Amino acid sequence: MGRPQTIDEYIEGRTGPGRELLEELRALAREAVPEASEAIKWGDPAWVHPSGTILFVVSAHTKHANVTFTPSTREAFDAELTGFATGKGSVKLPYGEPVPGDLLRRMMAFRVREHEDDGVLWM
Repeated sequence: MGRPQTIDEYIEGRTGPGRELLEELRALAREAVPEASEAIKWGDPAWVHPSGTILFVVSAHTKHANVTFTPSTREAFDAELTGFATGKGSVKLPYGEPVPGDLLRRMMAFRVREHEDDGVLWM
C-alpha cells in the first residue's frame, strides 16, 4: 500500500496506542475547529483553514505523536508546556499518557485567531 491519501487511511495504518491517540486527536480537532477541512500534507494529517492555510499537523511515530503548530502558537503556550518535549512548533505526546485536551483546544483556537486576526500563515 502506498502513502495514505486520507486521514482515515493514515489512522487505519496504525495500531494500538498510536491509533487510539490519533483518533482522540482527530475528535479533538473536529470539536475545536469544525470549520477546518482535513487533508494529508507531507504524508501526515493536517487541518486546513477555509482560506487554505494549514492550521496544524499531526504525525505518528514509534513511541509518540506530534501535534505541530506554528512556532508562534507553540511559544504562546511555553509556560504550560513545561512537562512536554517540544520542537520548533511541535508538542510531543507520548503514547499511554493522558492527552492534554484543554490545552490543545486552546492552542488550536489560538492558531485560528493568529491566522484570522494577524495573518500568520503556515511556516
